[in-house]
Amino acid sequence: MTNKHLLNLFGLKWNPFLPNIPVESLWPAPELDTFLFQIENLVMDGGFALMCGEPGLGKSKNLQYLAHRLERLENVIVGVMERPQSSLADFYREMGDLFGVNLTPSNRYGGFKSLRHRWRQHIKSTLFRPILLIDEAQEMLTGNLNELRLLGSAQFDSQCLLTVILCGDLTLPERFRSNTLLALGSRIRFRRMLVPYDKKELRTYLEYTLGQAGASQLMTKTLMTTLVEHAAGNLRLLNIMAAELLTIGAQRELPQLDEKLFLEIYSRNPQKKQSR
Repeated sequence: MTNKHLLNLFGLKWNPFLPNIPVESLWPAPELDTFLFQIENLVMDGGFALMCGEPGLGKSKNLQYLAHRLERLENVIVGVMERPQSSLADFYREMGDLFGVNLTPSNRYGGFKSLRHRWRQHIKSTLFRPILLIDEAQEMLTGNLNELRLLGSAQFDSQCLLTVILCGDLTLPERFRSNTLLALGSRIRFRRMLVPYDKKELRTYLEYTLGQAGASQLMTKTLMTTLVEHAAGNLRLLNIMAAELLTIGAQRELPQLDEKLFLEIYSRNPQKKQSR
């Protein structure tokens, strides 16, 4: 079955349970707009912010939402690091590419000066600090994290030239308690700690994402309640279950997904097994 057939069968604009939904239709998670407001103010002065949580809580989607909103701000430069696990030389290569500076990795001091000069020019003309977004930041080498701190610090640490948002799992804030990264950890001005969602929040997410995809009636209310109760507060688990139901429902050409289908697929003791 093709994806086009699946979408046409249920009247969907896109599959709401896959990662590649349009950025304009991402769910604004609870308190995310508050964090966005903090970041918009941080752009004026520069510095570090942190977003972290357990796997499956939507950290990357939160960051994608922030990137989309920040890129819409006039005169704001947003760079997204794609390879946080790089060596120091590759770190400088990527930084040069993100901010339009021709760097020679063998001349790190020259790269250090060129990046800071580029940022100072941008601040002088716009009053805004450039923004660097780093997903999976727990994979970054300690030396690269400290390099970021030093790159963005000027005038005896009285001025920040860069705004950095670090996003990662719960090992990331733990790293900032170590002696080697304590200086960076103490400079984090805003923190967003993601926790498992309650049932009301998950229900809101499910209704929102179905509405954005153009199929609010795709699931019965009873099925939505059942999915929320079995998701354990985890968005990824909720989407995985819903995506499987959608695929099987399309295969059977069901008019609507309901709790009966869920029980058939996920029940630990299906009736057909009991009868054996």
